[in-house]
Amino acid sequence: MSQPRRRAELFKGAESDPRFATPAVGHEREVLIGVLGAQRATLEAKCAGLGAELATRSVPPSTLSLLGLVRHLADVERRWFRRVLAGQDAPDRYATPERPDADFDAATGDPAQVAAAWAGWHEEVAFAESFTAAAPDLDVSGEDSWRGPVSLRWVLIHMVEEYARHNGHADLLRERIDGAVGL
Repeated sequence: MSQPRRRAELFKGAESDPRFATPAVGHEREVLIGVLGAQRATLEAKCAGLGAELATRSVPPSTLSLLGLVRHLADVERRWFRRVLAGQDAPDRYATPERPDADFDAATGDPAQVAAAWAGWHEEVAFAESFTAAAPDLDVSGEDSWRGPVSLRWVLIHMVEEYARHNGHADLLRERIDGAVGL
């Protein structure tokens, strides 16, 4: 019989998990990029090894699922980095005025949809990372219809908040799917 363990003990340490090797001191940009990268990697870890199960819903009537989170976060990345900061005309990948929650509501376990969601998320993350790396400083700003003027600094902090919130959801969703904790 094994001893019960605290959930915190189930996480790999910094020596074996690059998410915990991000800088904790240093230049602001380096720290923010590291923390956001760790949050993105956590989402991937929570979804690792799953296919159609990614579309498993939390509890009725919620449409929350890991696949929905991937799709939602692709749209969030797209909004802040492409539309607001880069000024591109880039409509959401999933949400529409008629179906504002399609990122979650329309998420299915179809293998093509799962692959497309991951491809879209990776594309948006790559754009965000490239934009951030090329920005002369964190004061680069854009105009958001909701917040007004926002800086790259604020967007990076907001993205950490957004991923951290949804990674908490991902913890519970993954545990519901296969009992996995500590990913």
